[in-house]
Amino acid sequence: MSNSAAGLGKPSSGKRRIRDLLSQPDNRVCADCGAPDPKWASANIGVFICLKCCGVHRSLGTHISKVLSVTLDEWSDEEVDSMIEVGGNASANSIYEAFIPEGCSKPRPDASHDQRMRFIRSKYELQEFLKPSLRITSGKTSIKSSASLTSSLSRKIMDSFRTNSSHQTQEGMVEFIGMLKVIIKKGTNLAIRDMMSSDPYVVLTLGQQTVQTVVMKSNLNPVWNQELMLSVPQNYGPVKLQVYDYDTFSADDIMGEAEIDIQPLITSAMAFGDPEMFGDMQIGKWLQSHDNALIEDSIINIVDGKVRQEVQIKLQNVESGELELELEWLPLDQ
Repeated sequence: MSNSAAGLGKPSSGKRRIRDLLSQPDNRVCADCGAPDPKWASANIGVFICLKCCGVHRSLGTHISKVLSVTLDEWSDEEVDSMIEVGGNASANSIYEAFIPEGCSKPRPDASHDQRMRFIRSKYELQEFLKPSLRITSGKTSIKSSASLTSSLSRKIMDSFRTNSSHQTQEGMVEFIGMLKVIIKKGTNLAIRDMMSSDPYVVLTLGQQTVQTVVMKSNLNPVWNQELMLSVPQNYGPVKLQVYDYDTFSADDIMGEAEIDIQPLITSAMAFGDPEMFGDMQIGKWLQSHDNALIEDSIINIVDGKVRQEVQIKLQNVESGELELELEWLPLDQ
């Protein structure tokens, strides 16, 4: 086989670097709505996005967001270097979402086009969530002057990333200490919200982040086995869990809720350091009490070099329903 033939089908070094970046935990969900497995990117902003958010980014114009396919488009070395330098979704969002105001929430994966448009415009075009020192303000501008302003903004933000490359934050910015992988395993005896059944899905919220599972049609005992990812800020609180019944023509009905205390998991993981240095063992426990939704004590283990926690909860404020989850802690260096 000739050398040229042998090279057919091999991805370029630039695409390999992009795919390596995409494989990082925080880049496995859309930077704007949390949808899993994004296949698009804004090369000049430095985030990976889903197909639906990609459509909104394209509508902003390339002077705001230059959208490329991770798999289909050709990337220049400069575009690849820019993505690598930003470092991915968690790093970018720590700047672009530093000041999301009360009452404003990120769109969910099932959000409407209008909801996405409002949030994405506020985030990138209007710069409403940026640290004030990074904002570039102007009066009425033409597209040409807008492009110049955006270029100036990009330079200021890139300078900010360079001075924060080790996750040290400037005043007012979010500092992430790691990633939380949540596997929604299954639900049992969930509440009926339609005539005879429900169409349940699970929503997780941590800070300003919201992610959700797929909808399971007409199933009160759904098996999801779906992996969701959340970035954990330095000042984290509990993960809020809600179960909804999907309705096509009306608002989705609540099917119960619970709070997941992630402090025992993170404290145990940090106390032991690198889990790959240890064999399988129990390292902590979240105790069941009348103040939480646990059905039984939740054990924290090192399993195959990973810090994992099995959680079984009884949904609150609802007539019935239980959920089985698995948590896994991923420190930033992974």
